[in-house]
Amino acid sequence: KKIHSLKTMKLSSIVVTLILTVGVPYYIYTPLPAAIEDHLKLMLLDALFRAMLQGDLCQCLGLSHHITVIRGSTLGLGSPGEMAGGQGGGMRVSDVDFDRVPVRVYEPPAAGGGDGGLRRAVMFYHGGGWALGTTKMGSYDVLCRQMSDELNAVVVSVEYRLAPEVHFPVQYEDCLAAAKHFLEPGILGKLSVDPQRVAVSGDSAGGNLAAAVAQQISVDDSVRVKFSVQALIYPVLQGLDLNTPSYQQNHNMPMLHRSMMARFWLLYLGVDTSLHPLLLSPSFLHHPSIPPSVRSHLNWTTLLPAKHIKHYKPVGMEMGSQEVTGQEGDLLPGLLDVRAAPLLAEQGVLSRTPRAYILTCEYDVLRDDGLMYTRRLQDAGVAVSSHHYDDGFHGALSFAHWPFFFDVGERMIRGYMDWLQENL
Repeated sequence: KKIHSLKTMKLSSIVVTLILTVGVPYYIYTPLPAAIEDHLKLMLLDALFRAMLQGDLCQCLGLSHHITVIRGSTLGLGSPGEMAGGQGGGMRVSDVDFDRVPVRVYEPPAAGGGDGGLRRAVMFYHGGGWALGTTKMGSYDVLCRQMSDELNAVVVSVEYRLAPEVHFPVQYEDCLAAAKHFLEPGILGKLSVDPQRVAVSGDSAGGNLAAAVAQQISVDDSVRVKFSVQALIYPVLQGLDLNTPSYQQNHNMPMLHRSMMARFWLLYLGVDTSLHPLLLSPSFLHHPSIPPSVRSHLNWTTLLPAKHIKHYKPVGMEMGSQEVTGQEGDLLPGLLDVRAAPLLAEQGVLSRTPRAYILTCEYDVLRDDGLMYTRRLQDAGVAVSSHHYDDGFHGALSFAHWPFFFDVGERMIRGYMDWLQENL
């Protein structure tokens, strides 16, 4: 029996070793375009993120919702974040509330602007699929400190509430409330901010929130001070069509897969995850409850440059007279709401928004969202600076610093800073 037991253990060990030897590389490996640098590094990052997003392991271990587990493991993503309250290098960093919304405020050492000592300002919304991220995350803390230092600007990073604890429109409402509070003349005066030089910015889901808030502030006559520029970094701007050329081309591309983006939308809107196949369906955009005018606002066959359409064709077929029932009725209202999908805003609203900077990446499912928004803003008469990175991937800006050091991320930060320096 003892010999048999030892043989069984040895065989089990061989099987486990074989599974790990074959299975792990298979799980990690993702075909990547030659234009992307450091293939192995990116594949490892992507595999880790995908593994964390799988909720099955967390549930088997009896842990809390897998999103909360991911938050804890990604808090230090990038360079280590620093605590508020200090004045390293003369910069003052403080955690306060703006109309009951937590924010982190970065103030440069001393007033040094050209208008009586007034400074520029940036309100920043972090990304993370409306469910992840924090002002304290290393990569965002480093970026905000760099903005404050290089631009001699007051930077306000907003700690809006996250899914699954809350759902749309709570994240948007938190960001809007913080923006209105910040733009009050008394608050700007207290922080020595020039009211003519205030930007709103964000990356990914934060870019979504920045675009939506910029639209609302621009048409709200009760807000006297308006944002002067909007800077959107690979923003997500609509969830009705997850079959654009960029979604088709980059469906399995790090660091944001097509299926993953659909799950973030469902989490944000607070609808059942069983609707995941419906959201990915080519037929979804043609649902009879979606007005033709809405489809025209995201008609990529007319809004995208030919070089980005490439060989891709519209997919899907009409759903005929099928009506919205049950859970579909929970999904569509949110996706049709311009507060969640800024790309769908009417031209009259877009025309009142501030000049824009929009960063897009070739290897990103959200590429076409940003490119279509660029075109729609330009058609509405808004000046737009479109910065496209042919070797870029989603999230690259957050991987510019230690321990990742992606060159494309460093170039993105430099281009972003230079634009704000010249336009804010």
